[in-house]
Amino acid sequence: MSDSTLWWIVAGFFVSLELLTGSFYLLMLALGASAAAMAAMMGASQSAQLIAAATVGSAAVYLWHRRLLQRGMLGVEDYTTTGLGSLDVGEQVSVSQWGADGTTHVHYRGSEWKARYHGAHVPSAGLHRIRAIESNYLVLEKV
Repeated sequence: MSDSTLWWIVAGFFVSLELLTGSFYLLMLALGASAAAMAAMMGASQSAQLIAAATVGSAAVYLWHRRLLQRGMLGVEDYTTTGLGSLDVGEQVSVSQWGADGTTHVHYRGSEWKARYHGAHVPSAGLHRIRAIESNYLVLEKV
């Protein structure tokens, strides 16, 4: 099996993981693996392929993360939900405690969900309403 084929398999693996987790960062790593596959197709050495994967992947992750930091917290009107997510908006869940980073795990629809708080002040335990679904997080507000 050629080096480029292996790199394309790695890129496909990252894309598959992204589909399972919803983390856009994995797509950035897939870009790095694709760059390494292109380098392999051009006849570059294995070390050059690794450098291409590391450089392109890490640069893409850095730029994406920087973009998210500059964007800041989204307003509620900026949230978009996909699929059947809009059916969940307005439903209530109970939060027993919040983590220091403003996230928690809640039991909803028979499974554990990651959730984060929408608001400026420190979240407190109790009943919360689902405001939106962002990636694989429920965005909650106090009732």
